[in-house]
Amino acid sequence: MAEKKKVYHIAKRASDGLWTIKFAGGEKVIKTFKTQKEALAYADTLEKNQGATTLVHASKGAKQGKISKKK
Repeated sequence: MAEKKKVYHIAKRASDGLWTIKFAGGEKVIKTFKTQKEALAYADTLEKNQGATTLVHASKGAKQGKISKKK
């Protein structure tokens, strides 16, 4: 039986503008970053080490709130 892949979410927190990484379905923030670029770099590490997938939440514009896979 195949193991279920871990999924992480990157989103900008409205209260302070920091970018956060959370485990899918979890409430606790794993780590915070000043920029989306820093959060994506950390997500690369998680993906390589854990075979995970990362989803990014748009923070502004017409796509605000939409989710896309990390490129």
